[in-house]
Amino acid sequence: MTTVGRPGLDLDRYRARLDEVMAARGAWPERSPWIREAVAALPRDRFAPALLWRWDGHRWAALDRAADPDGWAGELYGDPDTAAITQLTGDLPTSSLSCQAVVADMADCLLLEPGQRVLELGAGAGWNAALLAHHAGPGKVTSVEVDPRLAATAADRIRAAGLDVSVVTGDGDTGWPAGAPYERVIATYAVERVPWAWVEQTAPGGRIVTPWGRLGHVALTVADDGRSASGWIQGLGQFMATRTADPAAGGSPGPAAFAAVRSHHEPEHHGETDRDPAALADWWRLGFAIRVALPDTAVTCATDADGTSAWLTDGRSSWATLSARPDGGAWVLEGGPRRLATELEDAWTQWERIGSPGVYDYGITVTAASQYTWANDPHTGPRWPTP
Repeated sequence: MTTVGRPGLDLDRYRARLDEVMAARGAWPERSPWIREAVAALPRDRFAPALLWRWDGHRWAALDRAADPDGWAGELYGDPDTAAITQLTGDLPTSSLSCQAVVADMADCLLLEPGQRVLELGAGAGWNAALLAHHAGPGKVTSVEVDPRLAATAADRIRAAGLDVSVVTGDGDTGWPAGAPYERVIATYAVERVPWAWVEQTAPGGRIVTPWGRLGHVALTVADDGRSASGWIQGLGQFMATRTADPAAGGSPGPAAFAAVRSHHEPEHHGETDRDPAALADWWRLGFAIRVALPDTAVTCATDADGTSAWLTDGRSSWATLSARPDGGAWVLEGGPRRLATELEDAWTQWERIGSPGVYDYGITVTAASQYTWANDPHTGPRWPTP
């Protein structure tokens, strides 16, 4: 039977199309068939507000389900790799329905079994918690949401779907110790450092899946003694950062920071390099490696008739440009106390020396006292401390 939100809105058609797109590209996890079943039983439109937001190149434009039902449905179901923005705060997105492909991938990485206790950090619209509860069972999922209005709405939507989930208001970075220990922990927002509280509240042998501020998401297994957690990067995916974090405390600045830093620091050094900046645009390989080695540096790439150029900044005091030469390589210009192009060159050389690893060759280890990223091997591979 066709589901009708109002005359002319055929949500079944939108749902079926996205399902088919994901099936065609192999985005439904084979080892976790329950995910596709849960999505079919709990489609994302049931958890979406009446207003969604789309960036039109100049501003955030509202998509009103009542005024533009097909535009609203298209935003939800148009692309498996696109999140649907559900809340703006001060003209900035602060909540979304995550893209369906990454939701499926992260749920698969969780290796969830029926009956396991799950802690979710970031309830948002409630969709992800509902999917987990569909598989884990009644009373097995606790979801923490920092925004009390979002928490209340998520709880209502989950309840309306006939599921038993505990939605509580709190800071996800501190977990929810009252319900610990959990066999599975999953976050729906990105962190630069994995909070130790998550490890403490996970049972030995349990699994933690979280987006990571350096563009990937990671799956960690807690050691048998509970004193550490370690695991491999599982793929790429950009999520909103924790809303309780200090923006100045760490992490790469946004690309817009380049202009601000450049305006206050005149060029102080120029040179050239034979390296092609186009390689920096490959986020699955060199681009990811540079995010690991230079976590406080934003790299932005763009291509024109001469080739691909790159802009670097630490967001505070230093900047660099690598401007493509028509004959290959790039001209280098730098300003500020740091020589970011030189730091980039050193990190690039190290990456080549260790075998040019890709995203899946990196991992993270977390202890109470330290946290670091490694490549190739958690014990013998090179390490980069988390700032």
